[in-house]
Amino acid sequence: MAVNANEDTEFNDALRKHGILPPRPPTPRSPSPEPAPTLEETAEGMTADELRELEEDADDDTARMLEAIRRQRLAEMRRMEKAPYGRVYPIGRDDYTREVTESSKINHDENPEGNGTGVVCFLYKDGIPRSDRSFEHIHVLAQRHPHTKFVSIVGDKCIPNLPDTRVPMFIVYRKGEVINQIVAWGADRERRLEELEAVLILAGAIVPQQRQPTGEGRSRKDDSSEEEESDDEPSSRMRSAGTRTNTRIGKNIRGPAKKAEDSDSDFDL
Repeated sequence: MAVNANEDTEFNDALRKHGILPPRPPTPRSPSPEPAPTLEETAEGMTADELRELEEDADDDTARMLEAIRRQRLAEMRRMEKAPYGRVYPIGRDDYTREVTESSKINHDENPEGNGTGVVCFLYKDGIPRSDRSFEHIHVLAQRHPHTKFVSIVGDKCIPNLPDTRVPMFIVYRKGEVINQIVAWGADRERRLEELEAVLILAGAIVPQQRQPTGEGRSRKDDSSEEEESDDEPSSRMRSAGTRTNTRIGKNIRGPAKKAEDSDSDFDL
């Protein structure tokens, strides 16, 4: 009689004990159940009115936490409404001085210390995959950081005869001066949104807004604090061979000795 080695019988167990049959494969472990969503995860995407309704059916502790989340959500909405930008502005070469150089000198309510405004000028070319991907990323970052101004211009319309190998390029302004430039972003490998965000923070274009943790110990004053964008990318990963982030003004960008109104000098290679 043929023996079915897969059957779970005492006879097969005896054969396995004497090494006649191979050991049974281990029973696969059942997957662990998904953890219950946290309160913050449950509240994600809910409106202030929906959070208020949720508060009414919650116990006291949960209601207090929901109220803190709701107040924070309202504060963020007010901040976004007051934000001066929030999108990518297409410009032409004739607009450059006004929309970039002069805009970077403006001090909004969020910059009372006289730090000016961070302006990111994005030079691109359609049809280059890394440029198209970067364009998608800056649209997200412009909405995420509405106190930084993002403008876009076709690379060779901004800098005549700009080589495709240098696209996409980011030129960062603040207080009327170039403070950084990033060339050929993504030429070495495909880059993620978070990497570009971290590089622009390091370059001085974006100042992360601070956000207090949600909880009972938070005061009403703390509830209006702003969102902190985390920077978990080490700077060493940002400055690869395919990019260049300059802390000094490059030769292709005008230096501080030039007058702001001399817009042609902005584009000399």
